[in-house]
Amino acid sequence: MIVVTGATGNIGRPLTQALAEAGEQVTAVSRRAAPVPHGVRHLAADLSRPAGLRPALAGAKALFLLLSGDLHATGADPAELIGEAVASGVRRVVLLSTQGVVTRPFGATRIAMRALEDTLRESGLEWAVLRPGGFASNALWWAESVREHRLVAAPFGDVGVPVVDPADIAAVAAACLLDDRHTGGVYELTGPEVITPRRQAEAIAAALGSPVTFHELTREEARSAMSQGMPAELADDTLDIIGAPNPAELRISPDVQKVLGRAPRPFADWAARNIAAFR
Repeated sequence: MIVVTGATGNIGRPLTQALAEAGEQVTAVSRRAAPVPHGVRHLAADLSRPAGLRPALAGAKALFLLLSGDLHATGADPAELIGEAVASGVRRVVLLSTQGVVTRPFGATRIAMRALEDTLRESGLEWAVLRPGGFASNALWWAESVREHRLVAAPFGDVGVPVVDPADIAAVAAACLLDDRHTGGVYELTGPEVITPRRQAEAIAAALGSPVTFHELTREEARSAMSQGMPAELADDTLDIIGAPNPAELRISPDVQKVLGRAPRPFADWAARNIAAFR
């Protein structure tokens, strides 16, 4: 049995589906109850309380570990999740980390994630680490404004990064969970091209078959909007990256091709598959 945490999100949903279609028994874990594919067991758990994962891990052979706010919750110690996996007899853990542990290693979030990577390496478990860059699905931030006003408002309109399709992250995760050849692998996951917010808006417009206006926000306007949904420090950190990506963040990684035997999907493909969110 394979346990997938974050199972109702942009990565967890397609990963759960892929594993179920491969004939694996899957336990989908998320904070709240949610629909899952036929035959998949669902358990609600708060990963900031690692003992809550114990019922899901009973009898599991592998774990996909995705942390979001759980990594930063007051008093949380994500390393305990690795301990729970060891104690439960899990054989393999695939950890969703971030490209930033290498490209910008000194932020608090990335220091914590690198420490978790190190804990996993030293655990005695089989492991693989995925380090994606920016997600194509971050464009969903614009869904409401596109639906209501056919408008994308974003800072740094002509500064791009090679955003990765979450479905590709899920496909790589599935390969790492199922194939022994990826044990000990560290994979940096990007899309196939550097794409700017302005070009993303054009791709959404093409998928809609309707014009979409691009409006460039100032950094302060963007910070104000982002701070409503995340800590101001994290908003500043995000703006630093998308406003002035360094050479490592602009690099097109070969790792999706290496693992899957095909090129990563372009942003236009993600937009076409998810266009219902913008209609």
